[in-house]
Amino acid sequence: MSKIRMRVALVAPPWFEVPPPGYGGIESLVANLVQGLMARQHDVVLLGSGQDRTGAKFLSTYTVPPSARLGEAVPEVLHAATAQRLLDEVDVDIVHDHSLAGPLTARARKVPTVMTAHGPVDGEFGDYYQQLGDSVHLVASSEGQRRRAPHLNWVGQVHAAVDVHTFPFRDNKEEFVLFLGRFDPRKGAHVAIDVARTARRPILLAGKVNEAFERDYFDREIKPRLGPDAEYVGVVDAQTKRKLLSAARCLIFPILWEEPFGIVMVEALACGTPVVATRRGAVAEVIQNGLTGEIRDRPEDLAAAVDIIHNISSAACRAEALARFDISRMAARYEQLYERICGLRTGVVSEI
Repeated sequence: MSKIRMRVALVAPPWFEVPPPGYGGIESLVANLVQGLMARQHDVVLLGSGQDRTGAKFLSTYTVPPSARLGEAVPEVLHAATAQRLLDEVDVDIVHDHSLAGPLTARARKVPTVMTAHGPVDGEFGDYYQQLGDSVHLVASSEGQRRRAPHLNWVGQVHAAVDVHTFPFRDNKEEFVLFLGRFDPRKGAHVAIDVARTARRPILLAGKVNEAFERDYFDREIKPRLGPDAEYVGVVDAQTKRKLLSAARCLIFPILWEEPFGIVMVEALACGTPVVATRRGAVAEVIQNGLTGEIRDRPEDLAAAVDIIHNISSAACRAEALARFDISRMAARYEQLYERICGLRTGVVSEI
């Protein structure tokens, strides 16, 4: 553990409280990082929406999170402007921004700004990160993400993590398989239903359907596929999510794009639940094929993988989560990055 006590400001996105009551992957990650850094004796200031739910010093940008306006520009920009004003009033060594617009204020800041890239790094997002230049120190969510844009100002890579001990381990699984995630066409919920049906397994689907494109996709591709063996259970809270993940025969993760990470895979492993996934994005960085899940190159091969998923040890899945994806590891990695960026550490950040 570091002997240097740092003062770290973490800026969450504005859309949900930290941690979120239901959906909110980035907000969950930020909550875990708060806990991990405080456990390592650092002083943490959290900027976000709603009420304090972490125990850190909390500065609110919105009294009520603007969740219904997710994706709109104005709440994001207002959040960034308010966060910058609040940051002017606190004394910190480094700012770690997890929002999209927030890093636009980094160049005028006296202390360094770290930004974790939670989304795509190509197209307009890649142009945005490039325009930020050296005003931010960019952290990749996976090595695969960093390889897709090697010209950006990367300072390191840190996998997302969970508090593994808050996820119930269960080795006697039920017969259903699970899809858990927002209903974005790229996440392949329709593929998951087809895979489960081919494998003659019931499937439960849970996740967010509130943005217009999500509702359109759900009505077009998901509703026609639902039936006695394929049930949508809605958006689930943290307790229900853990119950589903621990009981499922496996998590089906049939992503159809180069997703930077995919924290739900880690949550499944923490419950001792193997993952059946397509070889896209960071899947091969998280899942060990044949040990903690089954990875296939083509979606049409996933049903056969479900057929043999009983060969995967639940204990091996849990052990992998503890060894590689617990918040203690993530916090230690970020601690090293902060120290190096602030000039308190030299050399390459080592693996923990």
